[in-house]
Amino acid sequence: MPMRIGTPLPPLDGATEWRNGVVTADSLLGQPILVHFWAVSCGICSEQMPQVNAWREMLAGKGVRLVSVHMPRYEADTDIAAVEAAIAKYGLTQPCAIDNLHRIADAFGNEFVPAFYLFDAQGKLKSFSAGEHAARLVQPALERLLSSPPAAN
Repeated sequence: MPMRIGTPLPPLDGATEWRNGVVTADSLLGQPILVHFWAVSCGICSEQMPQVNAWREMLAGKGVRLVSVHMPRYEADTDIAAVEAAIAKYGLTQPCAIDNLHRIADAFGNEFVPAFYLFDAQGKLKSFSAGEHAARLVQPALERLLSSPPAAN
């Protein structure tokens, strides 16, 4: 079932592997969180990676945590070496879960790549967007969250 606005951040348990550090949902609370789902076989994902990296740099200074989750769409996407090569190619330095068993995707009820879930500092879902226009659609929600007073986040 898709997540609704206000739904708490699901656990980030069950990743096949992590790259660039391991995070848990509990360790992220207290600051806004952007969770980004992607796949190596997704052309739209590769087109949006420069925006994701720009957000990582911009958001880090504003206290927002970015976590990427590689969610395979096809059997070939489960090749860990291919995922590692894509992480290097795209310059992903944020924690990146490799979710070959879809445990994290299932906890989110996520079926899409690319997909972005934006949570406030209390871990409540503020925005969700997916597909070709996902990055463009989540941008205004990021701006609203960052411009609101901390108590409202």
